[in-house]
Amino acid sequence: MLDVTTGLSVLFIAGYGPITRDCPASQAFYQQTLGLPLKGLPGNESYLSLETGALDGVKHFAIWPLEQAAQSCFGHAEWPGTSPVPQCWVEFEVDSLEGASQVLKDKGYQLLVDNQHEPWGQRVTRLLSPEGLLVGLTITPWLR
Repeated sequence: MLDVTTGLSVLFIAGYGPITRDCPASQAFYQQTLGLPLKGLPGNESYLSLETGALDGVKHFAIWPLEQAAQSCFGHAEWPGTSPVPQCWVEFEVDSLEGASQVLKDKGYQLLVDNQHEPWGQRVTRLLSPEGLLVGLTITPWLR
């Protein structure tokens, strides 16, 4: 749905989850305590995720290690001390990543990555929200 006041067209929430410094504690809470059927990705077992349909109301829920979030945003495993450390991430699927990214830049937001191609096939623009959430605008082909 296009919001004529912003020029962005958010289609749905593509994903959400905590960003953790302590993977075993997060895994114990979400898997053992809450009983979520999280599974590690082959070759990246520390990224625990639920896929579409496994839990109503979410397309993708995942525990994202801080080191991996830093790698995606800054190209190295250390989150810089000059930026607030996010406690969670949220991604909004958009119809045009280029257009959405331009709207953010025009409004003065500092992008951490701009229309980046991720190794898993997603395209994403990332920034920190005023609250310090790691926000992504995405094109996620397997969710469409």
